[in-house]
Amino acid sequence: MSSSRNFIPSIIIGVVGHVDHGKTTLVQALTGIWTARYSEELKRSMTIYLGYAQTSIFHCSNAEPPDSYVTSASSCGENAEPRYLKTVSFVDAPGHEILMSTMLSGASLMDAAIVVVAANEPCPQPQTREHVKALEILEIDQVVVVQNKVDVVSRENVMTNYRQIREFLESTRYSKAPIIPVSALHKANINAVAMAIAKLFKEPERILGKPAIMQIARSFDVNLPGTRPEKLVGGVVGGGLVRGEISVGDEVEIKPGARIETKGKVKYEPLVTEVVSIRYGDMESDVAKPGGLVAIGTKLDPSLTKNNRLVGQVLGHDVPDPVNDISIEYRMLDKVVGARELETPPQLKNRDKIILIVGTAPTIAVIQKISSDVMEVKTENPIVVFDKSKAAILAQVKGRWRLVGWGSVK
Repeated sequence: MSSSRNFIPSIIIGVVGHVDHGKTTLVQALTGIWTARYSEELKRSMTIYLGYAQTSIFHCSNAEPPDSYVTSASSCGENAEPRYLKTVSFVDAPGHEILMSTMLSGASLMDAAIVVVAANEPCPQPQTREHVKALEILEIDQVVVVQNKVDVVSRENVMTNYRQIREFLESTRYSKAPIIPVSALHKANINAVAMAIAKLFKEPERILGKPAIMQIARSFDVNLPGTRPEKLVGGVVGGGLVRGEISVGDEVEIKPGARIETKGKVKYEPLVTEVVSIRYGDMESDVAKPGGLVAIGTKLDPSLTKNNRLVGQVLGHDVPDPVNDISIEYRMLDKVVGARELETPPQLKNRDKIILIVGTAPTIAVIQKISSDVMEVKTENPIVVFDKSKAAILAQVKGRWRLVGWGSVK
């Protein structure tokens, strides 16, 4: 929407929940942007990659809440002075069980979350449980629940589903989270969601005085096929700053960097490049700060950034060297919550393969040594870690990768 172009987002909101519960439709209702942009996503009608969008929220003086909270200043009408409240970024996370690692990669960027629950299915569905558990693990405290698709069931069934949602939330840290009934498809009660975002989601304290660190969650080649060589532009990376600031003209490094294979041996070379552009949605900026999803244009060869090749890497000033050997203080879940039936987590042991997700980096890892509360692992690919970085642990349960535990890097 045009109103979003004038302001830099201050908070990143994850939109999570079970597959086909209407997450992408809700984001479109709030922003006007359909985040499923890839042909495979459109063909299968499901989110496969992380989707991004942003919007601004305004208050209209000539209306009563929640109708006074809108995402376009023009919605207030000619006789009202819209008051700007905030701009927010959305991460639309995939809800399919086989894409849990993608959801967790996006969750590392989130300051708050909207859990979408469809009123026409019993609650909780498997990925509703799994996504909410992921939010708990990552200590995302600001959560609102949107009860979607209330237009396709009877009022009685809406209330039954509402009670199921409330009962489910009682077993989590989100027992007091508000539940907002909507029809995202028809944009019914979307103003109430905008009001909740404006009033309930607060911007966390940001760290600006340290060297910049940005977690890369997407990377692109924005050149169209057939572009003449002299018209080509450098590769683009997208994600969120954890700390610090990045300005146009800055020299930045990306680690681990480019994968180079020589005579069967693989090594990674850090990439050093110049920032040539910074964009928040449709808006250009001279500086990037923590708080919104940002696209950084570089002088990198676009072949290095195409097809999300740099996802999981870290961009910034003075980025730590990547490592393969990591020690993690961990805890296992009491139950594996991502399947139809609750399962007991497997007993992890030496030489087991797991998926480890630190920041936006998912990687296969092999357990080298494990005790009841500490595991030492060797990752298949090097990753950049920080002291106390949160780590999500996925293991094979009945042939599927499931969230089984979490921890922090020692």
